[in-house]
Amino acid sequence: MDRQTRRERLRDYKERKSVAGVYAVRCGPTGEVWTAGSRNIDAQQNSLWFSLRNGGHINRVLQAAWTAHGVAGFSFEVLERIDGEALTPGGMIDALKARERHWLAALGAKKALG
Repeated sequence: MDRQTRRERLRDYKERKSVAGVYAVRCGPTGEVWTAGSRNIDAQQNSLWFSLRNGGHINRVLQAAWTAHGVAGFSFEVLERIDGEALTPGGMIDALKARERHWLAALGAKKALG
């Protein structure tokens, strides 16, 4: 790859828009569900699976279930995408929290983070 192409790809990567949303993690063997909001929903599963595989996830109950059942026992689902074009950064955080509360109640889920 030549230098100019590399610069263009790097610029495009830095300028890309991330999409916020709410996701659910389900443990098939136990039926447990965890939800959380993310400012970059498209990269969230990779980040989450990485922390669980390495045993360092902040939610100890979720980590224990992962350790017991492994990747095959879990699924990741995007519940909702949030269009943040017209929102300020603070407005996006508020929208994420509101939608996360909605899904926690709707699914009878636990918080994946915190």
